[in-house]
Amino acid sequence: MARFRYSMQSILNIKMKMETQAKQEFAAAKMALSAEEDRLQALIRRKAGYEREAAYLLGESEQEGGHLDLQAIKDNKVAIMAMEERVEEQRFRVAAAERSLELARERLAEIMVERKTHETLKEKAFEEFLAEEKRQEGKEVDELTSYVYGQRIGEKQT
Repeated sequence: MARFRYSMQSILNIKMKMETQAKQEFAAAKMALSAEEDRLQALIRRKAGYEREAAYLLGESEQEGGHLDLQAIKDNKVAIMAMEERVEEQRFRVAAAERSLELARERLAEIMVERKTHETLKEKAFEEFLAEEKRQEGKEVDELTSYVYGQRIGEKQT
């Protein structure tokens, strides 16, 4: 029996390597998105802390009979506004990381389709190879049968 050799095996190997690389890029993009989301949550928690501090400062002034620490309240307000800006900037970073992840996902899906297409072509080529081998084997059996039959006929005639 002959040995099966897929003529486009090198292309299939390249597609498999490209798929592995695309999976790694997808994983990296997913990790980057996760990191950006973690930073966003940390900023939101920090802003909430400043807001609690502002409520405490205002509540404390009411308990002390109207004595306000204006500088502390002003500093706190500036800190809250700065955190709002940082949160907004971080939301843009998260959105950019989400777009990057989606692009990586689309690229991975495209590469997987290409690889699967080549694997299907390889399977069809192998099936054709097996069918050809079977035809060849049948032909050899027919030739052998004809030869043996011819030998028997020749022996009967002599």
